Amino acid sequence: MSRPITPFTLPAADQAALEKFTRTGRRPVRAVRRAQALLALATGIGQQAAGAAVGLGRQAVSKVRRRYEEAGWQAALAEAPRSGGPLQVDGSQRAALTALACTPAPVGHSRWTLRLLADKAVELALVEAISHETVRQVLKKTNCTPTASSTGVWGR
Repeated sequence: MSRPITPFTLPAADQAALEKFTRTGRRPVRAVRRAQALLALATGIGQQAAGAAVGLGRQAVSKVRRRYEEAGWQAALAEAPRSGGPLQVDGSQRAALTALACTPAPVGHSRWTLRLLADKAVELALVEAISHETVRQVLKKTNCTPTASSTGVWGR
């Protein structure tokens, strides 16, 4: 047996604002779909039907409805912060690391390795600590370095 549909009503001002939001201006598609889901819920259909009508899942519609009821339509349409750690290396550190990679290799080495670069960056106090994998990811976006092989030595 399915649960009864709990009524969802939108005040006229919110409904007009949501309709205007969906029809005017350039908006992120996710926000428009959330607004359309709220408008569909206001017609009296269930969450699953509203989600199917606008291309969202039932749980997404439920979350949008709950956020609308708690904080209003602007909060319901807004993106929540996403998970993920902060950047380990900022722009100036990236530039310094790239410049270091473009210099001649240290004495006794024919070329820079990722591990050598990581150690040298810490030694020169460019960063507090950095792994060779982070060095690879930073240098992957530059044209100074050939591709890294599985041994950690560039270009063969």
